[in-house]
Order: sequence, then structure tokens, then C-alpha cells
Amino acid sequence: MDNNTSPLLDGFSLLKDIGRLRSIAQVMIRYGFADLLQRTGITSLLNRAGDPLDLEEAEENQQLTAPQRARLALQELGPTFIKLGQILATRVDLFEPPWITEFERLQDQVQPVDFALLRPQLEADLGASPESQFAWFDSTPLATASIGQVHRARLEDGREVILKIRRPNIRPQIEADLRLLSRLAQLAENHIAWIARFQPVELVRQFASSLRQELDLAAECRSAQRVAENFSGDPHFRVPEVYWQWTCERLNVQEFVDGIPARNISAIEAAGLDSRVIASRGTQAILKMILEDGFFHADPHAGNLFVMPENTFVMIDWGMVGRLSEARRQQVIKLLLGLVERNATSTTNVLLEWAGDTPVNETALTEEVEAFIQRYHGVPLKQLNLIALLGDVTRILRNHQLTLPTDLVLVIKAISTLEGLGRQLNPDYQIVEEAEPLLRRLIMRQLGPQALIRKGWALLGENFEALLQLPNELQQLTQTARRGQLRMGFDLAQLEKLAKQISSAGNRISVGLITSACILGCAIIVANQPATANFANFANLALGGAGLGSLWLVLAIWRSSRKP
Repeated sequence: MDNNTSPLLDGFSLLKDIGRLRSIAQVMIRYGFADLLQRTGITSLLNRAGDPLDLEEAEENQQLTAPQRARLALQELGPTFIKLGQILATRVDLFEPPWITEFERLQDQVQPVDFALLRPQLEADLGASPESQFAWFDSTPLATASIGQVHRARLEDGREVILKIRRPNIRPQIEADLRLLSRLAQLAENHIAWIARFQPVELVRQFASSLRQELDLAAECRSAQRVAENFSGDPHFRVPEVYWQWTCERLNVQEFVDGIPARNISAIEAAGLDSRVIASRGTQAILKMILEDGFFHADPHAGNLFVMPENTFVMIDWGMVGRLSEARRQQVIKLLLGLVERNATSTTNVLLEWAGDTPVNETALTEEVEAFIQRYHGVPLKQLNLIALLGDVTRILRNHQLTLPTDLVLVIKAISTLEGLGRQLNPDYQIVEEAEPLLRRLIMRQLGPQALIRKGWALLGENFEALLQLPNELQQLTQTARRGQLRMGFDLAQLEKLAKQISSAGNRISVGLITSACILGCAIIVANQPATANFANFANLALGGAGLGSLWLVLAIWRSSRKP
């Protein structure tokens, strides 16, 4: 690679980037990824900028697999890269299971910020000290993460709340890492073929969008409030109440959920709650978010799920959400129903829609989907494993170099997490049984009279302005014709040439048909009539005519191929 031709590499010469880039490079080398740095030109760039890099991999890492080394490198690089690994864990369409398993092990492991360092920012956002705003405030953090940390407090009326406080000065640090990641992704995609298929530029774009959303703590509360409105008529599903008078970009204040963690099965049973009912209600809630509302919790792991009296299901931490358009929801419904019903055609059609303009061997894809569907033929509905089905779908996508649309990645991750939790709550849990009635109801709703009327009005609205303009444009066209000013242009020379080509082609087709008929007739005569002289002469005459016709046809085609 010629480093002098890369403007991206020139961008790394900025002093604010070069130090962090060197730190990233040293970690990558220690975990055995020096080759990537050399092939992208990063090694030579850093060598020119300062002391040469030590390219020796740490001996203790040489026995580890590539996925293990990647996970440890991301862990050591800090919060931004841990978040990146958590996003990569959702890309089951790109990475094989060993990589997904390692990425899923990445957790926020950061030290809490000393409250003395948090206090100035918190007081600026509250407009006063926390002690004066709340009846009680705990300066010891309840939980700590890479973006912020959580403290408990109590209102004057006795209600318990939590304060999620963003870490001071974290935005400039994250923006610097995102800037470096974007440049590294572009270099890798341009110069390393096997990495390019993972679409690193798109992965970093998706990651940057998600991370910037998480930095806005008020956006988390807006998401929670939107979901609460969607479930306003359901008494058995809740999200924490938001206290907007104290909520802003760097701080949010929410109701403290004093519930039982959904993964604590023994505590649920001790409280007299029904884990089977809880599993069903949780499934229905998340499927409703995905398939009906198109707005869902994108990280529904066990730590974000709680249970309260009357088998009420509670979801917290709405920092990461997914969105699906109506068209995409219809595709997901068709895919899931196709899998449940073992309908290979329906499943293949959805995958081809997702492929978009990507070149794909449709025949090979169809055959692989049909073979995959046939493996489940005759399997009772209760025994179908939806996660295994989705795993097979993503494997097929990888085999054909296809990727899931970005908005669907989080859907599959959410459904996978949901089934895992459901089986913990209820050993007999089957997400397929939970999903099938909802899928059928949604399909019928899409085909019902109200849906058709709604689509008709939408289509009318999209074309209403054009319809209003149509009478005026027709009037102008009529007036132009009456004045004799209507002109239509024809290229007669081209039309004449086309006519000659059509005529010539017709003549050749006619001669070809007559020649074929002669040959076929001779074969029939020889096969079915006695070998008399008259029949033999007739057959020879016909064959001679066929031969002349064939010779003329070949010469005509040869002559036309030599004409410009």
C-alpha cells in the first residue's frame, strides 16, 4: 500500500489523534493483530511519527483463538470499544457463532467516578445541590457503566427515584474514538478483502449512531415514555415513570423499580408469582413492540427485566432502542410466519427483498432455503426452536455473502434474548406457540378492510397533488394541439433501419422453420414408409432443399454480423 496516496492516513497526523492511535496499535499488536496494522499502513505511519512499534505478540496470547484475542483487545481498549463489541455481538448475519459468543462476554467493567468529580456537573444540571432537591440522596453509586452511573434518592413525598448521571467529559473522549474508528474502518474496507465483507464502515456508522443516542440521557426517557404510551391500556406491563423537571442531556431522573430481577426464579416463586404467566406476558409485550409498534427495547437482557406484584412485567434502561418501518414489519411477519409454517417460497421471497441490489444466485438461495425448511418438515409446532431457525437463516445469509438490513439486526438479537429468558422462567416455554397467534392476527389485519382503506388513503395522499395538476396539464396539451403547435419527433432513419432488421430477422425465421420442417418430414417418411424409389427420391429432394435453406441461413447471418 502507498501511504502517500491515502488522505485518510494524512488525517491521523493530527496531534489529537496520533497518541490514541498508538495506544490502539500497541494493544492490537499484543493480541496478535499486527498484520492488520501493516496491511493498512498504520505501522509505517506511526513509525514515521515517533518511536518504532514493537511488533511482537505477547506470548501468553498465542494459544488463544482469534475470537478470544479480539474480545480481550476490545476489553482492554476501554468503554468505546467494549460498546463496539456489544454491537458486534448482534451481527449474527456477519460473524460465526464462536465470534458472537466472545463478543457477548464483553461487559461494562469500569470503576465508579468519585462523586466529588460528579458533583459540579450534577449541581449545574439540577440548578442546586442534590441534598436540597431531594429528601435523601445517596452519594454511593447503585450501578456503574461506561456512559454513566446511577444513584438513589427519595422525593419529599416518599417516592424512591434513581438519578442516572453521565460521566464528566465523556463526549469528547468518545468522539475522538469514533473518529479513529471511522478512519480505521475505511482503511480496512479498502485494503483488506476478507474484512471488507464484514462492512466495517457500515458497522462503525451503526455503532456511532447508537452510542451518540445513548449519550443523550433525555432521549432514553423519551423512548421510555413512548413505549409507556403504547402500553397505556395494559395493566401488566410497565416502564419507569420519568421526572422531567430534572431530566436533561447529561442527567435523567426516573422511578426506582423495586421489583424482583426476572432471572431470580427462586425469588419469583417465593413471592407467589407465576413464572409461566410472566414469560408469556414478557413475550407478548416484546413481540407487540417489534411487530405492531415498530419501536422496541433493543437490549432486553435479564438485568433490564423485573417482575412486580400481580405478575407485572417491567423493563428498564431504554438507552438502546430499535425502530422498524411498517414495510419492514410486514417483511418480518412474513418471514416468521413462513418459518413457523415451513413455507420455503415465502421465506426465500423475504430474503431476496432484503438482498436489494446485492448480486445473488437466486436458484442456489432457493434450493438452500428449501433444504433447510425440509429438515423441519413434520416437526410438531411445540418442538420448533425459533432461535435455531433464525440461526439457520443467518447462516444462509452468510453463505451467500448477504447481510441483514441494519434495522433487523437488533430484532433477531432481541428475539434470541427473549427466548433464552423465557426458557429460564418456564422450561416448557416455546416462543413459536406464543408468536403464531399474534402473527396470524397481524397478517389478517394487514389484509382486512381497514388496512386496505388506510393504504388506499395513503396512496391517494401521495398522488393527490399530481391528480390536482392533471386537468390543468391536459387542458394545456389540448390547447397546444388546437394551435397546431403540438410536435412529436421521430427519427425516421432509425425507424427504417429497425424495420429492415425486423424484416431480415423474419425472413431468417421463416427459412429456418421451413428447413426444420423438411428435415423433420424426411425423418418421418423414412421411419414410417417402405423403402421404395419414389419415397426415396422425394426424401432426397426434401433433404436437398433443407440443405440449401441451411446454407442460405448461415450466409445471411454471417453477412449481417459483418455490417456495422
